[in-house]
Amino acid sequence: MAGKFLTREEILQAQDLGTVEVPVPEWGGVVRVRGLTGAERDALEAEAAALRRPLDNFRARYLARCIVDEEGKRVFSDEDIEALGRKSAAALQRVFEAAVRLSALTEADVEALEKN
Repeated sequence: MAGKFLTREEILQAQDLGTVEVPVPEWGGVVRVRGLTGAERDALEAEAAALRRPLDNFRARYLARCIVDEEGKRVFSDEDIEALGRKSAAALQRVFEAAVRLSALTEADVEALEKN
């Protein structure tokens, strides 16, 4: 493979978290979604694995970490997860699909969580 090898500094300074704006007509506007960091994704997967039913309200738990404001700060706290989970399944799915693309979550990852 040809190319320049990155230095430690270049890797750590790279701005590699993507965002995307997702229209959510059910909610009357647009939300900004950010991909998870490696540490955030690992923490979410560990949290899910520790639950008796890891996929319960999984989309809401995931989106509470990914929906951000203009400054990149979380819009929802962990205390908002239950309320977020009561929103439209169609709206949650649309936003979730954007979030998983940004965070590289695969169907196999979800299946692995389900088995734990």
